[in-house]
Amino acid sequence: MAEKPLLVLVGPTASGKSAFAIKLARALDGEIVSADSRYLYRELEIGVAKPSSVELGAAEHHLINIASLAEPWNLGLYKQSVTTVIAEIQQRGRLPILTGGTGQYVRSILQNWKIPSHGPVDQLREDLETIGDRIGFDNLYEMLKAIDPEAAANIDYRNHRRTIRALEVILSTGKKFSDQREKEKPPYDTLIIGLELPRELLFKRIDQRVDDMIAQGLVGEVQGLLEAGFGPTLENMRVIGYTEIMTYLRGEISLADAIALIKRNTRSYVRRQANWFKPTDPDIHWLNAQDPALLENALDLVENTFGITPQR
Repeated sequence: MAEKPLLVLVGPTASGKSAFAIKLARALDGEIVSADSRYLYRELEIGVAKPSSVELGAAEHHLINIASLAEPWNLGLYKQSVTTVIAEIQQRGRLPILTGGTGQYVRSILQNWKIPSHGPVDQLREDLETIGDRIGFDNLYEMLKAIDPEAAANIDYRNHRRTIRALEVILSTGKKFSDQREKEKPPYDTLIIGLELPRELLFKRIDQRVDDMIAQGLVGEVQGLLEAGFGPTLENMRVIGYTEIMTYLRGEISLADAIALIKRNTRSYVRRQANWFKPTDPDIHWLNAQDPALLENALDLVENTFGITPQR
């Protein structure tokens, strides 16, 4: 059976993926599938720059606002869900458009990762969390890097939850976490489009986005999450924007310092994103996000690759 088309839109944070994905969906009779790990959670809004209700209504979106911070998702659950969603869109005769900046999520689909099915071992997880509290989670990450450097390279050192999960699987199975993540050819005819911007302009857009988040009420959003009891979960997930504001709300830093940290940490995140989506990757068709002909160029790529005639 012929492979069905899958359009993938990647690029760094603040490059304009969400808005451009809507334009592509409307021109190509497509539906948008989120590959942003933060968009899953209903409780996160301002600090993750989630698409607005108007944007969500402008095209069909999937895997947004479907989970709670009370029960965080993992990569395996995402992979299972996104595979089902893509198949359903294709069965409807529409084009799935996978887009987001969480590199691990995107690559899990593009490379058809076989995620370790080993479930959590509660006592071992609690022990690892206790060790992390005692020696510091940075040192726990260094432990993972010594045992399984390949797995560590694909985990943000600040993401305590993923570090613990990898160590948990290693210690309970006796096998490297990276060795258990097999890859197979994906069952899709895939076109990957990347949006690129000059780094200086991208950083200016990030700074403006952070300022806008503060103006829109990010401090109040974080305060509400703390009052609802989500502080430990947010600390464990290390969601940029939320952890810095929590530090401010605890009185440890000023608001100005928290804002500066958010901007700095977001820039660092952009640099890590580049490890997943390299400018030299021959499979990614990089397009200038500032080009007035951006949409036309992208639609030409889709038409030439899939034979789909867009609505121009």
